Amino acid sequence: MSSDDDNHANTTFDIGPVGYEIVGDIKKVNDGSSREIGERAVWSVSSCKQGYGVTLLRDDNLESYWQSDGTQPHMVNVQFRQKTDIGCVAIYTDYKSDESYTPSRVSFRVGNHYHDLREIEQIYMQEPCGWVVVKLQDKIHQKSIRAFILQVAILQFDPTLPMGLTSQQFSTVECSMFNTIR
Repeated sequence: MSSDDDNHANTTFDIGPVGYEIVGDIKKVNDGSSREIGERAVWSVSSCKQGYGVTLLRDDNLESYWQSDGTQPHMVNVQFRQKTDIGCVAIYTDYKSDESYTPSRVSFRVGNHYHDLREIEQIYMQEPCGWVVVKLQDKIHQKSIRAFILQVAILQFDPTLPMGLTSQQFSTVECSMFNTIR
């Protein structure tokens, strides 16, 4: 990790309605009381370009990535066989590598099935580099969220757009064919 990365590692931000943490090493996320649950789920995406599918989201290679070819929002669906506690979500981003396709506004939705998904968090990121860790908590009971489905929706890519103007308004075929998530 470079000294520039050290400046971003383990920094907490509060941009928008919820805070998130950026860590340089995903192994630093686990505090001993939680475990990785992604392998117990069925993963799907709203669309993908040939050769850049859902398997690249979980291949442990930071050089590979999922690339969508559909219109926004782009969605990653994580479906569990039984109701599961979800404490946090970690997403790897690298603004330095591909600034125009790094997500800047992301929504986290949970539910029992696709027809009752509700947004529980939405984050706004500005030039993130590293693992973005978002805690998902029931704010009333201060505990992990329990759900059958977690949906991560990428709502916006360009952090320079004014907050009132979303990238969904730029959904032509020419624009949408270059949408990428790393």
